[in-house]
Amino acid sequence: MRQEINSFPKQFSFEPKLANAGGLKKFSRVVVAGMGGSNLAAGLIKILCRNVEIIAHRSYGLPHLKSFKDTLIIANSYSGNTEETVDAYKIALKKKLPVAVIATGGTLLQLAKKNATPYIQMPDIGLQPRMALGLNLMAHLKFIDPVVMKKLKALERTLDVARYEAEAKILVKKLRDKIPIIYASAENQALAYIWKIKFNETSKIPAFYNAFPELNHNEMNGFDAVAATRQLSANAHFIFLRDANDHPKIQKRMRVTEVLYGNRALPVMAVDFDSRHLHSLFGLLVYGDWVSYYLAEYYGVEAEQVPMVEEFKKKIKS
Repeated sequence: MRQEINSFPKQFSFEPKLANAGGLKKFSRVVVAGMGGSNLAAGLIKILCRNVEIIAHRSYGLPHLKSFKDTLIIANSYSGNTEETVDAYKIALKKKLPVAVIATGGTLLQLAKKNATPYIQMPDIGLQPRMALGLNLMAHLKFIDPVVMKKLKALERTLDVARYEAEAKILVKKLRDKIPIIYASAENQALAYIWKIKFNETSKIPAFYNAFPELNHNEMNGFDAVAATRQLSANAHFIFLRDANDHPKIQKRMRVTEVLYGNRALPVMAVDFDSRHLHSLFGLLVYGDWVSYYLAEYYGVEAEQVPMVEEFKKKIKS
C-alpha cells in the first residue's frame, strides 16, 4: 500500500486508447454506472468538468430518468465483473441506449468486444479499485473532456506525495481510537466521500461523511449532547475539508459549526485546499490516503485487501 500511494502520480501518465469509437454520439449528460472504488471518479469529474451533467449510479439497472436523450452511459468496473455494473450494461444494450465500457478485463470487456461497444481497457497492475483512481479518472475523461485529461498529465511530475505524509502523521495521532466524520461543501462532497471510503477499506474502521449546508439543518443536532447521550458521540472526530472557493456563506457555516462543536467538546480539525488548483485538489486525496494507511498501521490491520467484501461476494453467489 505504501508503494501504491507513492506511485499514485504515475497513474496520470496513462494514455487511454478508445476502441470502437465510431459508436459514440454527442452527449451532454453522462451516467456512470459503477460500484465502490470504481465509481469514485464520477464525483471528481463533477468538480473538474462543469459543462457536463454527471450522474453516479450505484445499483443494478439504470437510474429512473424521464429521458436518456443526449446521455452516454459508462459501465465502469475495474475488474470487469461487478454484477451490478454488468447488469446496467446489459439493460442499456437491450434498450439500445448509447453505452461505453471502462474495465481492465472480465465480463464487461468481453461483452464490449462482442457487441462492438466503445471501450477503454485500463492496465491491470494489481491495484484495489479505490487505489486506481488516477487510471479510472483518465479513462473517463477520454470520453468526457480530453482537454482536462491532458491537464491532469502534469500531475505525474508535480504532485509531491511525500509532502503530505508528515501532515498525515499529525492527524493520525488525533484520530486514534476515534470515528472520523468528514464534512465538506455540497460541491465537494465527493472528496469527503472518498476520504470516508479510504477509512472504511484501508483502515477497516467506521467513518461517515456529510455536506454543508444540509448538515446544519439536521445532523449537527445529533451532536447536541446531554448527559444521557454524550457517550454516543464521545468517539467522534470531525474533519472539515475547507475549499478556498467555497461560497462565503458556506465558509461562515463551517466556522460557526466548528465553534458550536468546540463548545460541546467535540474535536474538529480543518484541512484547507483549493479545488481550482490540481495539485491542491489531488494533494488532498493523497493526504487522505496517508492518513488511512497510518491508521491501518496503528490498528494492526492489513491495509490493501478487503476480505469482508470478498467473503460477501462468495456468499451471495452460493
